[in-house]
Amino acid sequence: MGAWELLLVGVVMLLGLCGVLVPGVPGSWLVWAAVLWWTLQDPDALAWGILVGATAVLLASQAVRWQLPPRRLRESGATRRMGVFAGVGALIGFCVLPVIGAIPGFVGGIYTGERLRLGGHGEAVTATRAAMRGGGGSVLTELFACLLILGAWLGALIWG
Repeated sequence: MGAWELLLVGVVMLLGLCGVLVPGVPGSWLVWAAVLWWTLQDPDALAWGILVGATAVLLASQAVRWQLPPRRLRESGATRRMGVFAGVGALIGFCVLPVIGAIPGFVGGIYTGERLRLGGHGEAVTATRAAMRGGGGSVLTELFACLLILGAWLGALIWG
């Protein structure tokens, strides 16, 4: 598979990650479709293993999301800006502390955005709690699954 094709797969994955943060966009399935495309273009055992793992992770994340409260982020006061801060925080956390860093990064991103918007610590903590109760856990679950898949794909490219 050529460098341009790999770049295109990566761009589709990044669009999927952004899509997780936008209600109504099937972001996680875009990530999965990018892995499927990569696997079909480069069909070796490692690629098929990544695809099977990605499928299992996405199905597990969907099962967990069905157990969580439905997304009601708009009613909790969540804004697109908060989604951007949460997503960037999760990505930074994932890179700084591989895999598990996405969770505190996500919550920290929400807190940072709310602290900048509201100005005080107490108000930011209250807004962060409201966002997490209003569907933030559901978004975090889906985003974490997509970051795991992206990490596995990158690992396969680098070390595979």
